[in-house]
Amino acid sequence: MATATTTMNIAIAPPAQPEEAMDIRRVFAFLAMVFGMFMAILDIQVVSASLGEIQAGLAAGPDEIAWVQTSYLVAEVIMIPLSGFLGRLLSTRVLFTISAAGFTAASGLAATATNMDQMIVYRAIQGFIGGGMIPSVFAAAYTIFPPSKRSVVTPMIGLVATLAPTIGPTIGGYLSHAFSWHALFLVNIVPGIIVTIAAWTLIDFDEGDSSLLKRFDWVGLAGMAAFLGSLEYVLEEGPQYDWLQDDTVFKFAVIMAVGGVVFFWRSFRAALPVVDFSAFKDINFTFGSAFSFVMGIGLYGLTYIYPLYLGRIRGYDSLMIGEAVFISGAAMFVTAPISGMLSRKVDPRLMLLIGFLGFAAGTWMTTGMTSEWDYNELILPQIFRGVSLMLCMVTISNLALGTLPPEKMKNASGLFNLTRNLGGAVGLALINTLLIHRSDMHYARLSESVSWSNPEALRQLDMMAGNLKAHGIDGATGAIAQMAGRVHLQAQVMAFVDIFYLLTLLFAVLAVFAIMMRKPPASASGGGGH
Repeated sequence: MATATTTMNIAIAPPAQPEEAMDIRRVFAFLAMVFGMFMAILDIQVVSASLGEIQAGLAAGPDEIAWVQTSYLVAEVIMIPLSGFLGRLLSTRVLFTISAAGFTAASGLAATATNMDQMIVYRAIQGFIGGGMIPSVFAAAYTIFPPSKRSVVTPMIGLVATLAPTIGPTIGGYLSHAFSWHALFLVNIVPGIIVTIAAWTLIDFDEGDSSLLKRFDWVGLAGMAAFLGSLEYVLEEGPQYDWLQDDTVFKFAVIMAVGGVVFFWRSFRAALPVVDFSAFKDINFTFGSAFSFVMGIGLYGLTYIYPLYLGRIRGYDSLMIGEAVFISGAAMFVTAPISGMLSRKVDPRLMLLIGFLGFAAGTWMTTGMTSEWDYNELILPQIFRGVSLMLCMVTISNLALGTLPPEKMKNASGLFNLTRNLGGAVGLALINTLLIHRSDMHYARLSESVSWSNPEALRQLDMMAGNLKAHGIDGATGAIAQMAGRVHLQAQVMAFVDIFYLLTLLFAVLAVFAIMMRKPPASASGGGGH
């Protein structure tokens, strides 16, 4: 990979024509699409800080509640690559309108759920139908806007794609705290209706081709659904059930393998495959997608790990978690217009280098984490994360999609978004696995030092026992339980630190790859930074 990266030459779009005029109707249509995408991506994480409230409201078990997110992700990851074909079949207008209307209806149904079975079904429908909105926005941005406008457009979609999952816990925390968990879904109703009407009224980018249905590869669709759906399940559930040691995870892994073989075989052999991989012939798209995969690890991984630390170690509730992680979102919002301006003037290699190093710096700061770290200690790392994400995402989007022909854009945008989601899924699986195993390892080692032969440990136990006896509690038993709790807490913190070390290393390596890329031609500035 290093050799290929070294010899890579970033293709540059032709210089933009001076001040190309834009159809106001299409601008408003695009804004409606962007808001629809925001809702679809937001709903991945909007429930993350409020799972406890949903669990209590539906009387669900701890194993079941995870499916509020998992069902959405499994369904969405199937729809995202399929949306390219559906866009060509139905047209962007019809696909986006159906997606927005279906997402809105499913949101209303989720708010009415009375048990976990209903919630899982409604969330799956919500994720599947809503997933059609995400790639459509990326395709539209690079199809209807001239290169001279992309320094404004790409930061906008980059902001939405990164900001939505980041502030999801914040919005969810506020809504569930102020109202109830039902508000997490009801809040989509009115905006969803507006987006649906706007999409049907304003979108006129292309026409559908119904003849494609006659040649549709149903076998390939079944293979893709089995592969991607099972992959998402294995990645979500594997860490907590020791991967293939669990019968259900093992069965889904087998389905994933068989589905993957069928899917890829049909993708390269069928006359009209469900997913067209020809975009990967473009070296820019290939490397842009690879970078997007790794950015998915950073985006979704840290969106998960910060709230997890604050809830598990510091005991924050959903509202407090939401307020704490809002810092990253604010940093992204401020950086978005700056990254747009820089994309027209700065070497994309430099933007990627700064972004990757900034991300690595933010995670490096958290390697000094202790159980006493609070809101203030996490401000600067989150600022670094937010700024770096925006610098990277704008550049990566331009790199991956900025030079593709319009006829490849719908499939390519689906694949590009899929890589980011899969990166997030893989990242979360690895993070959860490492947290479990590293916590166990650290607990075992710390327990060895906290023994009856350790004078300091005995002194601490005596103090705890004395305090408990003073309150009429069994001192010896209570002191041992307290000490075990302290050791367990410290082991978890040390596991979090290990994760931050690995993320630092990952993004430092990406910075090296950014340096190794060949300098783009001087005409880059005229093409909107790609």
